[in-house]
Amino acid sequence: MIPVILSGGSGSRLWPLSRAMHPKQFLAIHNDESLFQTTLTWMAALQTVMVDPIIVSNEEHRFLVAEQCRELGVNPSAILLEPFGRNTAPAIAAAVLKVLAEGRDEIMLVVPADHSINDVEALKAAVNEGLPYANDGCLVTFGIVPTKPETGFGYIQVAQKSRAPQPVQSFVEKPDLSTAEKYLADGRFYWNSGMFLFKASTMRDQLAKLAPEVLSGVETALSEAKEDLDFTRLNASSFALVPDISIDYAVMEHAESVTVVPLNAGWNDVGSWSAVWDIATKDINGNATRGDVILESASNNYVHAEHRLVTVLGLDQVVVVETADAVMVTTKDQSQNVRLVVDKIKNAKRLEATNHRKVYRPWGAYDSIDHGPRYQVKRITVAPGQKLSVQMHHHRAEHWIVVTGTAQVSIGDKQLLLTENQSTYIPVGVIHALENPGKIPLEMIEVQSGTYLGEDDIVRFEDRYGRTTNGTSKLSTQ
Repeated sequence: MIPVILSGGSGSRLWPLSRAMHPKQFLAIHNDESLFQTTLTWMAALQTVMVDPIIVSNEEHRFLVAEQCRELGVNPSAILLEPFGRNTAPAIAAAVLKVLAEGRDEIMLVVPADHSINDVEALKAAVNEGLPYANDGCLVTFGIVPTKPETGFGYIQVAQKSRAPQPVQSFVEKPDLSTAEKYLADGRFYWNSGMFLFKASTMRDQLAKLAPEVLSGVETALSEAKEDLDFTRLNASSFALVPDISIDYAVMEHAESVTVVPLNAGWNDVGSWSAVWDIATKDINGNATRGDVILESASNNYVHAEHRLVTVLGLDQVVVVETADAVMVTTKDQSQNVRLVVDKIKNAKRLEATNHRKVYRPWGAYDSIDHGPRYQVKRITVAPGQKLSVQMHHHRAEHWIVVTGTAQVSIGDKQLLLTENQSTYIPVGVIHALENPGKIPLEMIEVQSGTYLGEDDIVRFEDRYGRTTNGTSKLSTQ
């Protein structure tokens, strides 16, 4: 069985913790591992014989995927990079075609990277129940046994009130509350988990029949893909022509042989702050907290503090999330609508929708600690042995001050070796580079000054991480 992990979501409903460049699947929401890492862990536990996973990710998150896999000692058989999101049908098609191209017509288990499972043994039993159906040419999906009238999920309807696998009668859109209550009482409706089990050739054949434009478009993008370090980059121009459609709409709702296996494994899609509260450890008053939090006369709240003390007094059923650059307060019943706030932030062209104040890069990280008219201050951390791109800026000069560690600096034709408390200056328009040749992290302060300090004022001439060269990049200032 080949595990496939879909990791292309943006998780905007978990803003301000989840941002476009660091979405929820890569965050440690309720324990020390990220949701992505937890998924890797329980996917491995399902296998009798270990098979390395295939991961489908947005290319902007490629180094997060690689680093979090490295932390767990996981070596993916492939990391397929989508140049931009095209929903689940193209992502699944890419994984299927990759497997078949390698001559492996095997069973594939497809799961999202950002869901939570409490009972891995129950999931394993459900997968084993589904295997015979998948081997017989069925598309298998897993229906979550509902525990409440949920309006945030789609539903799967079956014919009989039975906890045995059976054919799907219909896929149902997200209902209103009264309809969800009827589904719960009926007993023939399951939450749609977005998890699938099938033979690679079965899904390919169904895509060819029901969504040929998806299959042919992804096939072209994969045939024109480029290998880059540990990644396979799908061709952007070809992938842009692929329809943006979910696997449910493209295939599952129309295929003839679809079987649902009931699943009762403590599943949660972690799709809102109220869902985070559901899976969190709570005190005797029903409060779940992370960080430096003080509560008084408060109950059934979720409070997340990252950088300072947060106090909540006399409130019930609220969510408070504090980060370095934003604070979000809502009631739990409104937490599904956080993305509406994110849309307003995007429309205002504010950076808080995209990045945290601290931004992770393949070489380390930078923290934007201060800014104002014509200046910006960052704290930069470079991991041992890593190097930033050889670059130039049109509009800004930079001052670098080493705090700890050693910096190998090139400025035009000059080569410098700087240690603690030493500094240097890079004028506007001069080609420069920064490297950590030492054994400990390099930490330095960068003071930028100039007429324009935007993230896109960069021209790269050389980059060991395969990022854009001889042009601009929206992804990084370094």
